[in-house]
Amino acid sequence: MPSARTLPREAAAGEPYWWQAEPPRQLTSSTVTHECDVAVIGAGYAGLAAALTLARAGRTVQVFDRQHPGAGASTRNGGIASGSLRISFARMCDKLGLERASRLYEESRRAREDLAHFIASEAIACDFLPVGRFTGAVAPVHYEALAREAELLAKHVDLPVHAISRAEQHGEVGSDFYHGGVVQLDIGGLHPAKLHRGMLLRALSAGALVHAETPVRGIARQRAHFELDTAAGRVKARGLVVTTNGYTDGVDRWLRRRLVPIQSRIIATERLPAAMMQRLLPKARMMGETRRLYHYYRPSPDGSRILFGGRDLGPASLAGHANTLLLGKLQRIFPELAGIGISHAWSGNVAYNRDFLPRLFVRDGIHYAVGFCGSGVVWARWLGVKAARRLLGEGDAHSELACEPPRAVPLYNGRPWFLPPTVAWMALRDHVDRRRAPP
Repeated sequence: MPSARTLPREAAAGEPYWWQAEPPRQLTSSTVTHECDVAVIGAGYAGLAAALTLARAGRTVQVFDRQHPGAGASTRNGGIASGSLRISFARMCDKLGLERASRLYEESRRAREDLAHFIASEAIACDFLPVGRFTGAVAPVHYEALAREAELLAKHVDLPVHAISRAEQHGEVGSDFYHGGVVQLDIGGLHPAKLHRGMLLRALSAGALVHAETPVRGIARQRAHFELDTAAGRVKARGLVVTTNGYTDGVDRWLRRRLVPIQSRIIATERLPAAMMQRLLPKARMMGETRRLYHYYRPSPDGSRILFGGRDLGPASLAGHANTLLLGKLQRIFPELAGIGISHAWSGNVAYNRDFLPRLFVRDGIHYAVGFCGSGVVWARWLGVKAARRLLGEGDAHSELACEPPRAVPLYNGRPWFLPPTVAWMALRDHVDRRRAPP
């Protein structure tokens, strides 16, 4: 396996490629007020969406983040605006029935449309392009399942999705690694850090106070308000929204038992020749695949390099090894990339829950928008808005993802001890699938 070249100094520090154009910026210090209508914990997409909605409705809002706003998943993700649901439509029909499954998948379509409308109406320059996504089948049996799924979705949800045979796939991807796949046209790509910056500026302009490096150390429920113990003093808030997702800490131990943080790692190749990029990704689509240890990739917004992501399987001390493994997997898809180097490599947390669906719920008066299951570019903003509207009592607050407070993960208290054996089993099954696939 070719090894990765030595990373540049800034890449070795683990800084996302996205920060090259839009680094986290120091906020002008704002004084924490000791009373407000609503407090929001978490200043990523979901928290800022809630804050913007509430502030524009005339509420006084304070947002608290223990890092710089956006330094978590909102500026570390791959920038694929998929709004995916991790449960296939066919399986969801079996589990929940055709009507409910159709409503859930219809909501994912509306959430994608809403993000595109928001970006356009707010004039946020975040390199958004509705280029579509190709999902490659790593085995013939996977292609058959993808084709059946595409047919069901086109019939029952009216999604623009269709199968691509192996004979046709070079029009989508310059690789023989896959056995066909599907294209879904209503999925786009964007620059996640630029989107976050646009949302942050609009929330501030609407009057929300956003406090960086101001962790919440404790939450106490009083009769008519919440009392937050923050690093800048105590705050009384009549409403509370929690959007911490994969960065939930011990302050909310109840939530931490219901969200499993999983690290995702992304590498960016060095700049590639334009002709090579055209051969490898001829339609500049967002890309996915059917491996259980899923990989996702895409061209950078300027079309100069490939960003390739997947599960981060080791501690920070093994980051260099993890980068080399990811690069090797990219090179197996595209042998033409043999000998190519990496310019950036970084990781970040996503959060899953027991039923693999993004969730919106209320517990003890606290509104939660969490568990985006790796598709937070669309779902985080959508559910942050919904949480704010539910708190406001507005009529358009309904979501099929609203639920009763979810159950805890058995024998789990914040440390995902069960991930290594689960990942090993998934890797074995992926290996068997590939071995069974004809050349």
